[in-house]
Order: sequence, then structure tokens, then C-alpha cells
Amino acid sequence: MTRFTCASWLTLCMLLSPAPRHSPALAGEPIDAPIKDAEAIPTIAWTDAADFIGQEVFLVGKVVRTGKSKSGNAFLNFSRDYRGKMTIFIRNSNYDNFPEPPEEFYKDKMIRVRGFLYEFKKAPNLAVTGPDAITILPDDASLPARRARPTVPPVTIGDRITIATYNVLNLFDDLDDPYHADSAKDAKPRERLEALARSIRALDADVLALTEVENRGYLERFVRVFLPDMGYQHVVLYEGNDVRGIDVAVVSRLPVGPVTSYRHVRFSDADGNPIRYQRDLLQVRIEPGDGKEAFEVFVVHFKSKGGADNGGIEIRLPEARMTRAIFDRILKQNPDAAFVLCGDLNDYIDSEPLTTILGSGATALTAFVDDLPPDGRVTFNRQPHLSMIDFILASPAMTKRYVRKSYHIIPGSPETTGSDHNPVAAEFTLR
Repeated sequence: MTRFTCASWLTLCMLLSPAPRHSPALAGEPIDAPIKDAEAIPTIAWTDAADFIGQEVFLVGKVVRTGKSKSGNAFLNFSRDYRGKMTIFIRNSNYDNFPEPPEEFYKDKMIRVRGFLYEFKKAPNLAVTGPDAITILPDDASLPARRARPTVPPVTIGDRITIATYNVLNLFDDLDDPYHADSAKDAKPRERLEALARSIRALDADVLALTEVENRGYLERFVRVFLPDMGYQHVVLYEGNDVRGIDVAVVSRLPVGPVTSYRHVRFSDADGNPIRYQRDLLQVRIEPGDGKEAFEVFVVHFKSKGGADNGGIEIRLPEARMTRAIFDRILKQNPDAAFVLCGDLNDYIDSEPLTTILGSGATALTAFVDDLPPDGRVTFNRQPHLSMIDFILASPAMTKRYVRKSYHIIPGSPETTGSDHNPVAAEFTLR
């Protein structure tokens, strides 16, 4: 392996790594990223590291002490009195990834390090695997101002809450996931992200079920950057079965309890062949506390019609039957079980999949559609397929908590709200 001299490597790093005060984008970040690392990841002084344990950061400091253990691990410290203080850790297996010995190369230099902080021996640590994680800053660069760990503002929950469901139209990041049929070019543009955030603010739901989200990390980033003051302390998403990587999720102001995914459950199609949910059926227990009764939120995204009148019914109907079987089991064990089913069901209220889920008799679910005016029943907003295919359905016990006439749809379009679906919301009492 060819090694640069220390001086030549330093010169190269200085040329490729501008100081953050001179550039809004951080080194190595795509300039057209819809959400910039600089706004999603806090830049902190090494002295504040203990307040950010468990979080990804850009950490800034001057290396004043270095070392290398007998086992070949390297250490960078920002204080000569290093015990109990911040340490940059380079494992021996990653040591040769550095063109120059890191304990020599970074000594006495101002650096910015990207990584996740963790605690080791009651002190903050950050492990790096290569030089790409470390940017050398000018000698006169200053430490970032003191900052506390960002926290979601506390939310006071009354006796009435809003539950909503929203297909957010391909909330993809700008990375090519090798395990799904997506690419970097599938990323939702910045202006659509901003429009989506505005519509979620207007919705102001306490519990929000989402469909077409790529992954939990990007959803957390979206909430952190665009909705930091909305009180969404809880972000729930499990990787589902969709080949494109679109998943169902929940964000909530209310505390979350146990979560169940049905993505691995097998059931039969009309021909007796084993299938599973195309995405997932996600079950999230919401636990308001303070004497308020808990309830369950189910989220599902059924197979689409693909533009055909009854397209995908061979998948959608078995999914509906499986969902109803799960509800029947729950209601048999506890007729007073309080839950809602939210999501993009990709079919009409009088379709066989929907009537299957709704059921009949004492265990029938309620759709609340009759509370909407006839001309206000559109959730898919693209011409020429204007239709109502997104719903909130409630169990008998949850129906008793429904606030009459609160069921509503907020109209929009991909240009105005960032989605080709309109969100659906309803109010429920907690006592």
C-alpha cells in the first residue's frame, strides 16, 4: 500500500475539508441532498459530548493527547487529563485504513469527527473506522457554542386527541439501498418535504399513522428537521416486506408501549397458496397514562389496484381476511378492546376487502364515512382516479370514544401538500 508523507496528506486534507464556517455543507455531503447533514446532525464541542450519548454528532475539538495500546488500538484525546473525558477510538482492525498513523497525524490538530457517541467506563467515546469520518479544520477554528441535547417539547394531553392517517407518497432518502428496488434519484425533493411538513402541521394529530416511508432513520430525520416543535417524541417503524422499501409507521406525542409487526405471518390466497402482507400490519399500543385508557393503533397499506378497476384483489382480499381474523381473535378475548385501523386500504368502502374488515354484528368496526359530505370523500387526489381509499376504522369500544362529526379529510395535491393522498383525521376521547 502506498503511503503519503504526513505533510502531503495534511495538505490534501486541508484542501478537501473546508471549515464549516466557510461552507454550509459538510465535507462529503451531496450538495443536492434534500435534508442536509448540517441541519439534521448537531455540531458540538467535545466538552458537550456527554449530553449527546446515543446520538450521531459532528464533534469538534483539538487533539492534545494521543496513544496506541499494546493491542494496536489508537486513541485521540482532547484533554491531557483524559480519564473520564471524551475519547476518539480507532480499533486495531481499522488502523491500516489510515494512510498515516492516526496517533501521529492528528496530534495537535483541530478536527471535526462524525459518528455515534457511546459511553465506555462512564466517559463519552466515539469510534471511527477510517479517515473519511475525520475532517481537519484550520488551526484557528473555534469550538461550537455550548448547546444542550435537543429535546422534544413536552406536550400536555387533554381528554380529547386527534388520530390521523396519511400516505406521504414515497418518503425516500437520497441513498441507494442495496436491499430494495430504490435509488438515490427516488429521494423526495426538498420542496415536497417542506409542503408535506406544512400539511402535517395543519393536521396537528396527536397520533399519526403513516404509509410509504422508506425507513425509520429518515423518518426521524424528517421529524427532527421539519417538525421539531410538534411533540413527536415517538417514532415507530419496522422494516416491512415491500420490494421498494416503503413501510408503515406511527409518530406519536403520546407514550408508546409494546409494538407488534405481522410482517412474517403467512396466510393463504384464494388458491390456497401461502402469502404474507405486501408491506406489514403494524400494531402500536398507545399508553397515555395519568388514568387515561390505553388503546391500539393498527396501520396497514394494502396492495394497490395499479390503475385497474379491481386490480390486486387477489392480494388485497386475503390481506383483508387476515386482518379481520386478527381482530376477531382480539375481540373474542376482550370484547372491550379499544383499537383503530388506519392506513391506505386501496379500495372503496363498499368493496369486498373493506366489508370483510368491517365485519358485522356486535364486533363490527365503524368507518364514520357518513359524517363526511358526499363531495368531501376524496383521499386519493390524482385525476382521473379521485376516490376515498384511506380510512380510520374503529372497534366497538373505540367507537364509543369517537367525537361525533369529527371525522374529516384535508384536501391537497402533490404540489400543495407533497402527497397524492389526503390525510384523514378523527377525534377520540381518552376517558
